[in-house]
Amino acid sequence: MSDLVCDVLVIGAGPAGLAAARAAAESDQSVLVLDDNLRPGGQIWRDGPNVALPALAQQYRRAVEALSNVTLLNGVKIIACCGPQKILYEAATGSGVVDYQTLILCCGARELLLPFPGWTLPGVTGVGGLQAQIKQGMPIKGERVAIAGSGPLLMAVADSVIKAGGEVVRVAEQASAMRLTAFAGGLWRWPVKLRQSFTLFNRHYRPDSFVLEAIGEQRLTAIRLQTGTRVTTLACERLACGFGLVANVELAMLLGCRLRDDAVAVDENQQTSQPKIYAAGECTGIGGSELALTEGAIAGYVATGNQQRAKGLMRQRDKWRRFADAVAQTFALNPALKALAEPQTLVCRCEDVSLGQLNGFPDWTAAKLSSRCGMGACQGKICATAARHLLGWPLPAPRIPLTPVRVETLARLNDIEADE
Repeated sequence: MSDLVCDVLVIGAGPAGLAAARAAAESDQSVLVLDDNLRPGGQIWRDGPNVALPALAQQYRRAVEALSNVTLLNGVKIIACCGPQKILYEAATGSGVVDYQTLILCCGARELLLPFPGWTLPGVTGVGGLQAQIKQGMPIKGERVAIAGSGPLLMAVADSVIKAGGEVVRVAEQASAMRLTAFAGGLWRWPVKLRQSFTLFNRHYRPDSFVLEAIGEQRLTAIRLQTGTRVTTLACERLACGFGLVANVELAMLLGCRLRDDAVAVDENQQTSQPKIYAAGECTGIGGSELALTEGAIAGYVATGNQQRAKGLMRQRDKWRRFADAVAQTFALNPALKALAEPQTLVCRCEDVSLGQLNGFPDWTAAKLSSRCGMGACQGKICATAARHLLGWPLPAPRIPLTPVRVETLARLNDIEADE
């Protein structure tokens, strides 16, 4: 790979990143978009052999691909920031440095997975993980699937399972019936979401419900569920669990951007605390595709000096931020979920580190010094997030490289640091 130069660098090609690139391109400045997926769309518009992309996703993809001043590079990992306005990245064919003038972070979010007995059994995945597997063509026809956790994504994944020929035996939502009723009663403020709720209705949906244990020897065969005060056992071949989303803030932290509520803090112009750095979408707070599209467009316009177009979108952004606030309040996690994991329950599944081995440490760094926790393939993105929720640890500082890389990329990073 070669080194690149651009006026505007966008990290992430989900809804926020595509909207930011499209808006920034109106200025005729050169725009470069880097994304780790093989196709644009992020997680919510993830493409694959079993996917019929929404019309809006196709519209944004076509619009960005048609812009002569926008370059989109897929399958790219961000490794480090290496000097003022420089980013080191790695792709399948090598690494390179991007020299940019303005940066827009659209880094998205990842699933919050909370450990419980049996959660490492084959057949147990995250809800987003199961949806991604289905989109990539994994067959589940005839399989009994339980879906558990919290948030609107549970219903979307249940719909994906049914369309792929699977049988949804339970959708267990930990939020209370009272909160869900209040939320449903206010959906008239967002007619699109109200209509969507009717299309995703599932008769196996249960509030006040969560998984106590996944059961099986070689793979999952059943789950124990608590619904209200009642405990039942339910046979199934697959369990998808997800307890909401966590903003990807590691790159923003590395760049010195201020955080607010564990997300990138931005002002009304989507600008971070750092000059020439903007952020939009889920990395600034979980809000859904509609909010991400609006924030991305505002960031793209402001970053290229088109304040007037940005102002025209701010009322729309406020509308979707109110929806995001309603979702966050409705699906706030029950403290009882922190008690599901037992001392012998693995938290770091890559390195077989149990909850009992982590108890007593003040933070993530101290735990890593005394165990191999976080040293596996995910580099702590799953286990560190779970440990923070369970143990109340502060957010750990990111380290370079941000993701596992090839030796030649590390050598290049070392050369860059030696030259500074």
